[in-house]
Amino acid sequence: MEKFLIAGLGNMGPEYAGTRHNAGFEVADALVIKHKGTFRSARLADMAEIRVRGKILTVIKPSTYMNLSGKAVKYWMDKENIPPERVLVIMDDLAIPLSRLRLRPSGSDGGHNGLKSIQELIGTVNYPRLRFGIGAPYPKGFQIEFVLGKWDFVEIPIVKKKIEKSVEVIESFVFRGLAAAMNEVNNLEFLN
Repeated sequence: MEKFLIAGLGNMGPEYAGTRHNAGFEVADALVIKHKGTFRSARLADMAEIRVRGKILTVIKPSTYMNLSGKAVKYWMDKENIPPERVLVIMDDLAIPLSRLRLRPSGSDGGHNGLKSIQELIGTVNYPRLRFGIGAPYPKGFQIEFVLGKWDFVEIPIVKKKIEKSVEVIESFVFRGLAAAMNEVNNLEFLN
């Protein structure tokens, strides 16, 4: 059975629930709920294993905090013997507008500390990532407050649509491949 690692990035703890920085956790939760899985506390992450049409998806939400996400990703890649091309990391991205999702086969960390940690620990930038746009409509010097802030009331309908689409994108990645999944999502715009 082909195995995949799906890593939704975020920060553990009730104070971070519903924040923009936890978009990856929200997508991981939605994927596991859709496939009737359950997260359990495991090494360096909350982990759920779901089996879908002959594929095994190990879904993790690292418990290491965002800046050390690489520890959890590396551990689960090694434990499950999953190569980088079958890993999909989902995280928030300030450089992409709220109305967009962007799936890429590789790339720089773009200043994202979670990606920086992953790249340092797995030793490559060549792993797929789904960037969940959160935009950057904050005053200079308020990036941390914005990223760790909760979704605004007006953002929630778009966020819900994007979470739903993100789950479909993950399924496309697993069953149809990266190129097909990229074609499906990269030109979409999500509006209220």
